[in-house]
Amino acid sequence: MKMKMTLILCALFTLSTYVHASNPKDDAKEAPIGLNIGNKAPEIVEKTAAGKDLKLSSLQGKIVLIDFWASWCGPCRMENPTVVAAYTKYKDTKFKNGKGFTVYSVSLDRDKASWETAISADKLIWENHVSDLQYWNSKYAGIYGVRSIPSNFLIDGKGVIIGKNLRGPALNQAISELLK
Repeated sequence: MKMKMTLILCALFTLSTYVHASNPKDDAKEAPIGLNIGNKAPEIVEKTAAGKDLKLSSLQGKIVLIDFWASWCGPCRMENPTVVAAYTKYKDTKFKNGKGFTVYSVSLDRDKASWETAISADKLIWENHVSDLQYWNSKYAGIYGVRSIPSNFLIDGKGVIIGKNLRGPALNQAISELLK
């Protein structure tokens, strides 16, 4: 009797392992939310200069550079031409895990006029500019652990972080590696 029960339990264990291993839902698990490569980027819902909420998740399906910067930040302003060049080159490109490329700019400014002037002066032509105008007290700079700017996170079409703090040629290199 003990032998029979042991065989039945082994058979049930084997069957449950097989069912679990072949369950397609397990393959579709989302990455955990976090700040490491391979994590799903935390959601951002912030105000545009026009005062409208803009969700990071509204850009799902595209490769997105989440770019933390400010008008008063010299290194940020020097990096902006690189970001503009990447946007111009890849905005309509098809990638392995995304269709198109865009930038979601999160400003650590505290003065709206300076922020808007810098967007215009640096020709930051994408539409996704947000700020809470709280300077270093920015809610999302805190959530993303931003301690210096410029700082950025590259996410794929599913919102998964695939690169961090990519500047200069490293940004172009990382994006070009995602081409179909």
